[in-house]
Amino acid sequence: MNFMKLATLLLACTVILGAFGAHTLAAYLEPAQLKSWHTAVEYQFYHSLGLLFISIIPKAHIANARRLKLAGIFLLLGMLLFSGSIYVLSTRSISGISASFLGPITPIGGLCFVAGWILCFFSLRNKAAE
Repeated sequence: MNFMKLATLLLACTVILGAFGAHTLAAYLEPAQLKSWHTAVEYQFYHSLGLLFISIIPKAHIANARRLKLAGIFLLLGMLLFSGSIYVLSTRSISGISASFLGPITPIGGLCFVAGWILCFFSLRNKAAE
């Protein structure tokens, strides 16, 4: 999986989703719903940058490439579950989608973010110990 290409594509999507929220959804959503949308965009942005970071770590700093790849997969899964569920939940008043089942999915996405960053930490070489 090419995390660099995926991260840049996700960052472009983040800009589009942010603009869509600010310029289109603002007319249709309540302030709390719009704030939720903004939160989803923020977390997608941060973790897309994180994925980009993972893709550019020099090989000399990587102790476990497989674990680092898994870290990237967890960040992607977190974006899908956390931000994705919030996108759907915050727009259900205008989309008509009954998505209350997604409420418990959001924190699972947050746990995926945490797992991704912890895996990233443990995949890096400990330069101080060498």
